[in-house]
Amino acid sequence: MLREKQMSGVNGWVMMAVLIAAAAGTVAMLIRTGKDAEHPFPMMIALLVALGLEFVCLFGCTVLNPNEAKVVQLFGSYVGTMKEAGFWWVNPLTTRRRVSLRVRNFESSKLKVNDQDGNPIEIASVIVWRVVETAEALFNVDDYEQFVHVQSESAVRILATSYPYDSHGEGMSLRMSVVEIAHKLRDEIQERLTTAGMEVIEARISHLAYAPEIANTMLRRQQANAIIAARQKIVEGAVGMVEMALDLLSSKGVVQLDEERKASMVSNLLVVLCSDRDAQPIVNTGTLYQ
Repeated sequence: MLREKQMSGVNGWVMMAVLIAAAAGTVAMLIRTGKDAEHPFPMMIALLVALGLEFVCLFGCTVLNPNEAKVVQLFGSYVGTMKEAGFWWVNPLTTRRRVSLRVRNFESSKLKVNDQDGNPIEIASVIVWRVVETAEALFNVDDYEQFVHVQSESAVRILATSYPYDSHGEGMSLRMSVVEIAHKLRDEIQERLTTAGMEVIEARISHLAYAPEIANTMLRRQQANAIIAARQKIVEGAVGMVEMALDLLSSKGVVQLDEERKASMVSNLLVVLCSDRDAQPIVNTGTLYQ
Protein backbone atom coordinates (compact mmCIF):
# COMPACT_ATOMS: atom_id res chain seq x y z
CA MET A 1 0.00 0.00 0.00
CA LEU A 2 1.28 3.46 -0.92
CA ARG A 3 2.42 5.51 2.07
CA GLU A 4 3.07 9.23 2.35
CA LYS A 5 6.65 10.51 2.26
CA GLN A 6 7.52 14.12 2.85
CA MET A 7 9.74 16.16 0.59
CA SER A 8 10.95 19.74 0.50
CA GLY A 9 11.63 22.03 -2.43
CA VAL A 10 14.27 24.64 -3.14
CA ASN A 11 13.67 28.12 -1.75
CA GLY A 12 11.51 29.80 -4.37
CA TRP A 13 12.90 33.30 -3.90
CA VAL A 14 16.49 32.14 -4.35
CA MET A 15 15.59 30.11 -7.42
CA MET A 16 13.61 33.02 -8.87
CA ALA A 17 16.63 35.32 -8.49
CA VAL A 18 18.91 32.75 -10.12
CA LEU A 19 16.55 32.25 -13.07
CA ILE A 20 16.09 35.98 -13.61
CA ALA A 21 19.83 36.56 -13.50
CA ALA A 22 20.43 33.65 -15.90
CA ALA A 23 17.75 34.93 -18.27
CA ALA A 24 19.25 38.43 -18.23
CA GLY A 25 22.70 37.03 -18.97
CA THR A 26 21.33 34.88 -21.78
CA VAL A 27 19.58 37.86 -23.37
CA ALA A 28 22.76 39.96 -23.11
CA MET A 29 24.81 37.20 -24.75
CA LEU A 30 22.16 36.81 -27.43
CA ILE A 31 22.37 40.52 -28.30
CA ARG A 32 26.17 40.56 -28.31
CA THR A 33 26.35 37.38 -30.43
CA GLY A 34 24.02 38.88 -33.00
CA LYS A 35 26.28 41.89 -33.34
CA ASP A 36 29.82 40.53 -33.13
CA ALA A 37 30.05 36.90 -34.23
CA GLU A 38 30.82 35.96 -37.82
CA HIS A 39 28.48 33.01 -37.79
CA PRO A 40 25.94 33.87 -35.08
CA PHE A 41 23.20 31.48 -36.14
CA PRO A 42 24.29 28.28 -34.26
CA MET A 43 25.17 30.27 -31.14
CA MET A 44 21.90 32.17 -31.26
CA ILE A 45 19.94 28.91 -31.54
CA ALA A 46 21.73 27.56 -28.46
CA LEU A 47 21.08 30.77 -26.52
CA LEU A 48 17.41 30.74 -27.53
CA VAL A 49 17.09 27.14 -26.33
CA ALA A 50 18.75 28.11 -23.03
CA LEU A 51 16.36 31.06 -22.65
CA GLY A 52 13.40 28.75 -23.31
CA LEU A 53 14.63 26.30 -20.66
CA GLU A 54 14.99 29.13 -18.17
CA PHE A 55 11.44 30.21 -18.94
CA VAL A 56 10.18 26.63 -18.45
CA CYS A 57 11.95 26.46 -15.08
CA LEU A 58 9.77 29.30 -13.86
CA PHE A 59 6.82 26.87 -13.87
CA GLY A 60 8.55 24.97 -11.06
CA CYS A 61 7.69 27.75 -8.61
CA THR A 62 4.79 26.91 -6.30
CA VAL A 63 3.12 28.52 -3.30
CA LEU A 64 2.09 26.42 -0.29
CA ASN A 65 -0.44 27.91 2.14
CA PRO A 66 -0.80 26.98 5.84
CA ASN A 67 -2.72 23.74 6.44
CA GLU A 68 -2.24 22.76 2.83
CA ALA A 69 -0.20 20.05 1.13
CA LYS A 70 0.85 19.38 -2.44
CA VAL A 71 1.37 15.86 -3.73
CA VAL A 72 4.19 15.81 -6.28
CA GLN A 73 4.24 13.31 -9.17
CA LEU A 74 6.77 12.87 -11.96
CA PHE A 75 5.44 11.09 -15.05
CA GLY A 76 2.91 9.18 -12.96
CA SER A 77 5.30 8.21 -10.17
CA TYR A 78 4.72 9.51 -6.65
CA VAL A 79 7.69 11.67 -5.62
CA GLY A 80 6.57 13.01 -2.24
CA THR A 81 4.35 15.45 -0.38
CA MET A 82 5.21 19.05 0.47
CA LYS A 83 3.61 20.32 3.69
CA GLU A 84 5.75 23.26 4.81
CA ALA A 85 4.09 26.57 3.96
CA GLY A 86 6.04 29.03 1.82
CA PHE A 87 7.30 29.78 -1.68
CA TRP A 88 9.16 26.83 -3.20
CA TRP A 89 10.65 25.56 -6.43
CA VAL A 90 10.50 21.96 -7.63
CA ASN A 91 11.13 20.15 -10.88
CA PRO A 92 8.92 21.95 -13.46
CA LEU A 93 8.13 18.62 -15.17
CA THR A 94 6.27 17.39 -12.06
CA THR A 95 2.55 17.75 -11.43
CA ARG A 96 1.45 19.11 -8.06
CA ARG A 97 -2.00 18.29 -6.69
CA ARG A 98 -3.35 20.41 -3.84
CA VAL A 99 -4.80 18.68 -0.76
CA SER A 100 -6.38 20.64 2.10
CA LEU A 101 -5.33 19.59 5.61
CA ARG A 102 -7.94 21.76 7.31
CA VAL A 103 -10.57 20.31 9.64
CA ARG A 104 -13.85 19.80 7.81
CA ASN A 105 -17.46 19.01 8.77
CA PHE A 106 -19.86 16.66 7.11
CA GLU A 107 -23.52 16.31 8.08
CA SER A 108 -25.25 13.27 6.72
CA SER A 109 -28.77 13.34 5.38
CA LYS A 110 -31.61 11.98 7.51
CA LEU A 111 -31.57 8.21 7.15
CA LYS A 112 -34.60 6.04 7.79
CA VAL A 113 -33.56 2.74 9.35
CA ASN A 114 -34.83 0.16 11.84
CA ASP A 115 -33.30 0.09 15.30
CA GLN A 116 -32.40 -3.08 17.17
CA ASP A 117 -36.05 -3.57 18.21
CA GLY A 118 -37.23 -3.20 14.62
CA ASN A 119 -38.77 0.26 15.12
CA PRO A 120 -38.36 2.62 12.14
CA ILE A 121 -36.38 5.71 13.14
CA GLU A 122 -34.83 8.75 11.50
CA ILE A 123 -31.18 9.41 12.26
CA ALA A 124 -28.48 11.82 11.05
CA SER A 125 -24.93 12.53 12.17
CA VAL A 126 -22.21 15.17 12.08
CA ILE A 127 -18.66 14.06 11.29
CA VAL A 128 -15.57 16.22 11.94
CA TRP A 129 -12.60 14.95 9.93
CA ARG A 130 -9.36 15.88 8.19
CA VAL A 131 -6.75 14.38 5.85
CA VAL A 132 -3.56 13.18 7.56
CA GLU A 133 -2.05 10.92 4.86
CA THR A 134 -2.20 12.72 1.52
CA ALA A 135 -0.85 9.88 -0.61
CA GLU A 136 -3.44 7.42 0.72
CA ALA A 137 -6.24 9.97 0.28
CA LEU A 138 -5.39 10.59 -3.38
CA PHE A 139 -4.21 7.19 -4.57
CA ASN A 140 -6.12 4.61 -2.46
CA VAL A 141 -9.62 5.91 -3.28
CA ASP A 142 -11.15 7.65 -6.29
CA ASP A 143 -12.67 10.62 -4.44
CA TYR A 144 -11.80 10.87 -0.76
CA GLU A 145 -14.53 13.42 0.05
CA GLN A 146 -17.22 11.21 -1.49
CA PHE A 147 -15.63 8.26 0.30
CA VAL A 148 -16.15 10.05 3.64
CA HIS A 149 -19.81 10.67 2.85
CA VAL A 150 -20.62 7.12 1.80
CA GLN A 151 -18.71 5.39 4.59
CA SER A 152 -20.10 7.72 7.27
CA GLU A 153 -23.69 7.04 6.28
CA SER A 154 -22.97 3.32 6.15
CA ALA A 155 -21.52 3.43 9.68
CA VAL A 156 -24.55 5.35 10.95
CA ARG A 157 -26.87 2.71 9.51
CA ILE A 158 -24.95 -0.12 11.19
CA LEU A 159 -24.88 1.75 14.52
CA ALA A 160 -28.63 2.43 14.40
CA THR A 161 -29.44 -1.25 13.84
CA SER A 162 -27.11 -2.32 16.69
CA TYR A 163 -28.87 -0.43 19.51
CA PRO A 164 -32.50 0.27 20.44
CA TYR A 165 -33.90 3.77 20.27
CA ASP A 166 -34.76 3.58 23.98
CA SER A 167 -33.58 0.87 26.36
CA HIS A 168 -36.27 1.53 29.03
CA GLY A 169 -33.62 1.42 31.74
CA GLU A 170 -31.68 -1.63 30.52
CA GLY A 171 -28.40 -1.35 28.58
CA MET A 172 -27.27 1.28 26.08
CA SER A 173 -29.68 3.10 23.79
CA LEU A 174 -29.41 5.68 21.03
CA ARG A 175 -31.42 8.24 23.01
CA MET A 176 -29.95 7.88 26.49
CA SER A 177 -26.31 6.83 25.94
CA VAL A 178 -25.25 9.92 24.01
CA VAL A 179 -21.55 9.96 24.89
CA GLU A 180 -21.05 6.20 24.50
CA ILE A 181 -22.89 6.14 21.17
CA ALA A 182 -20.78 9.06 19.91
CA HIS A 183 -17.59 7.16 20.74
CA LYS A 184 -18.91 4.00 19.07
CA LEU A 185 -19.82 5.97 15.96
CA ARG A 186 -16.42 7.64 15.80
CA ASP A 187 -14.60 4.32 16.11
CA GLU A 188 -16.82 2.72 13.45
CA ILE A 189 -16.17 5.52 10.96
CA GLN A 190 -12.45 5.72 11.75
CA GLU A 191 -12.05 2.02 11.01
CA ARG A 192 -13.52 2.59 7.56
CA LEU A 193 -11.55 5.75 6.74
CA THR A 194 -8.09 4.62 7.89
CA THR A 195 -7.28 3.10 4.49
CA ALA A 196 -7.95 6.50 2.89
CA GLY A 197 -5.55 8.37 5.19
CA MET A 198 -8.19 10.33 7.11
CA GLU A 199 -8.68 11.01 10.82
CA VAL A 200 -12.12 11.30 12.43
CA ILE A 201 -11.86 13.93 15.15
CA GLU A 202 -15.46 13.77 16.33
CA ALA A 203 -18.69 12.03 15.38
CA ARG A 204 -22.07 12.53 16.99
CA ILE A 205 -25.76 12.07 16.28
CA SER A 206 -27.36 15.34 15.20
CA HIS A 207 -30.92 14.11 14.65
CA LEU A 208 -32.78 11.20 16.22
CA ALA A 209 -36.52 10.60 16.11
CA TYR A 210 -39.07 7.91 15.51
CA ALA A 211 -40.39 7.69 11.97
CA PRO A 212 -43.62 9.72 11.47
CA GLU A 213 -45.81 6.63 11.10
CA ILE A 214 -45.09 5.44 14.66
CA ALA A 215 -44.14 8.72 16.35
CA ASN A 216 -47.53 9.25 18.07
CA THR A 217 -47.70 5.67 19.32
CA MET A 218 -44.17 5.80 20.71
CA LEU A 219 -44.87 9.16 22.34
CA ARG A 220 -47.81 7.68 24.23
CA ARG A 221 -45.60 4.74 25.21
CA GLN A 222 -42.95 7.07 26.56
CA GLN A 223 -45.58 9.02 28.49
CA ALA A 224 -46.95 5.79 29.98
CA ASN A 225 -43.44 4.68 30.98
CA ALA A 226 -42.82 8.05 32.59
CA ILE A 227 -46.08 7.84 34.57
CA ILE A 228 -45.29 4.31 35.74
CA ALA A 229 -41.79 5.32 36.81
CA ALA A 230 -43.16 8.33 38.69
CA ARG A 231 -45.78 6.19 40.43
CA GLN A 232 -43.12 3.70 41.49
CA LYS A 233 -41.10 6.50 43.07
CA ILE A 234 -44.19 7.84 44.83
CA VAL A 235 -45.11 4.43 46.22
CA GLU A 236 -41.55 3.77 47.42
CA GLY A 237 -41.51 7.13 49.17
CA ALA A 238 -44.96 6.65 50.66
CA VAL A 239 -44.09 3.23 52.09
CA GLY A 240 -40.98 4.70 53.69
CA MET A 241 -42.96 7.55 55.21
CA VAL A 242 -45.62 5.19 56.59
CA GLU A 243 -42.95 2.97 58.10
CA MET A 244 -41.27 5.99 59.68
CA ALA A 245 -44.59 7.27 61.06
CA LEU A 246 -45.43 3.93 62.68
CA ASP A 247 -41.95 3.64 64.19
CA LEU A 248 -42.13 7.15 65.64
CA LEU A 249 -45.60 6.59 67.12
CA SER A 250 -44.46 3.34 68.67
CA SER A 251 -41.12 4.60 70.00
CA LYS A 252 -42.57 7.75 71.57
CA GLY A 253 -45.61 5.96 73.01
CA VAL A 254 -48.07 8.37 71.47
CA VAL A 255 -50.64 5.68 70.87
CA GLN A 256 -50.79 1.92 71.07
CA LEU A 257 -52.04 0.38 67.81
CA ASP A 258 -53.09 -3.19 67.27
CA GLU A 259 -52.66 -4.87 63.91
CA GLU A 260 -56.08 -3.84 62.65
CA ARG A 261 -55.57 -0.21 63.60
CA LYS A 262 -52.13 -0.27 61.98
CA ALA A 263 -53.62 -1.64 58.77
CA SER A 264 -56.26 1.09 58.76
CA MET A 265 -53.64 3.78 59.38
CA VAL A 266 -51.39 2.41 56.64
CA SER A 267 -54.32 2.38 54.22
CA ASN A 268 -55.24 5.98 55.01
CA LEU A 269 -51.66 7.24 54.79
CA LEU A 270 -51.06 5.50 51.45
CA VAL A 271 -54.24 7.00 50.03
CA VAL A 272 -53.16 10.48 51.12
CA LEU A 273 -49.54 10.14 49.96
CA CYS A 274 -50.14 8.32 46.66
CA SER A 275 -53.22 10.18 45.46
CA ASP A 276 -52.82 12.73 42.70
CA ARG A 277 -55.47 14.91 44.34
CA ASP A 278 -55.61 16.69 47.69
CA ALA A 279 -57.08 14.58 50.47
CA GLN A 280 -60.52 15.57 51.86
CA PRO A 281 -60.43 15.59 55.67
CA ILE A 282 -63.19 13.61 57.43
CA VAL A 283 -63.88 13.89 61.16
CA ASN A 284 -64.66 10.47 62.63
CA THR A 285 -66.89 10.83 65.73
CA GLY A 286 -67.13 7.15 66.35
CA THR A 287 -64.56 4.41 66.79
CA LEU A 288 -62.98 1.93 64.48
CA TYR A 289 -65.18 -0.84 65.84
CA GLN A 290 -68.54 1.01 65.74
